[in-house]
Amino acid sequence: MTESTEAIDSVEADDWAQVQEQAELRAVEVPTALHGLRLDKVLAELVPEFSRSYLQQLLAQGAVQVQGAVVTKASAKVRWGDRLQVEMRPTAQSQSFRAETMALDVAYEDEHLLIVNKPAGLVVHPAPGNWSGTLLNGLLAWHAGAAQVPRAGIVHRLDKDTSGLMVVAKSRQVMDALVAMIARRDVSRQYVALAHGAWRGGMREVRQAIGRDPRNRLRMAVVDLGSQAGKPAQTDITGVDSAEQACLVHCKLHTGRTHQIRVHMAWLGHPLLADTLYGGTPLAGMERQALHAYRLGFVHPITGQEVLVRSTPPADFMAAIDFLGLRYNPPH
Repeated sequence: MTESTEAIDSVEADDWAQVQEQAELRAVEVPTALHGLRLDKVLAELVPEFSRSYLQQLLAQGAVQVQGAVVTKASAKVRWGDRLQVEMRPTAQSQSFRAETMALDVAYEDEHLLIVNKPAGLVVHPAPGNWSGTLLNGLLAWHAGAAQVPRAGIVHRLDKDTSGLMVVAKSRQVMDALVAMIARRDVSRQYVALAHGAWRGGMREVRQAIGRDPRNRLRMAVVDLGSQAGKPAQTDITGVDSAEQACLVHCKLHTGRTHQIRVHMAWLGHPLLADTLYGGTPLAGMERQALHAYRLGFVHPITGQEVLVRSTPPADFMAAIDFLGLRYNPPH
């Protein structure tokens, strides 16, 4: 996968499709076998065609009644003979898999796949706090086949504030092929980044495992696999240009752990500009992590032809380069 990877629970879309076809209210009675169990578990048993995630959201919204009284606690215990009523409402998550027309910057497209140049600030997948306005929503509107492919064909992701190139499949066949290619490291993914401090020396091959930071669950960190959970990670980092305040570096991924480049650069003592999560601070006008996926290359899984796309960093990134007196000249 790319700099960060996260799957979508697409069952929510199926849940809402079922809701639209069925009655608005569902009434069930607790049988003897379920006496004394948690309400969320009982609902999952008595309304099995819907995901537990969806039913838990309904609980939190006050859409479930027990003996005529609204109950919102999933852990509430029920008794034999209790009558449960569930109002099948659309939740924010179940409505997130909807087409939304947006101006996508498509750098390459054919009948099998497309490559999107994602702007900073665009979330890739629907998630808490961002159930709409995501790249997935835009892809569902971009081409008719997107709704028939898991995650609308998204096979890897970029963090919200990372800009650059992403490949998207238009069919399940191509999606499976691209996922396998990424796993085999047959997809070349290269980035440029602006980081704090002067770069000394040439290329640095960083082989440091990455796992969840035990002190801050919102962060990832370099970890010792002998004592902490994590996965091996490798990034090759080469200086492109350097000044005393900051440097421009080229990063080549060999693995795709969450926040991999950001974590490895911070571990080297060069956190990315404005990457406050990993020790960076705003500089040269950069207000988001200074990371851009500028080059994407692979052999087309259907045609066998080489696909190679490059993307110039966006205006804020280029303005920061100029301000710092650096030259933008990454490898081709």
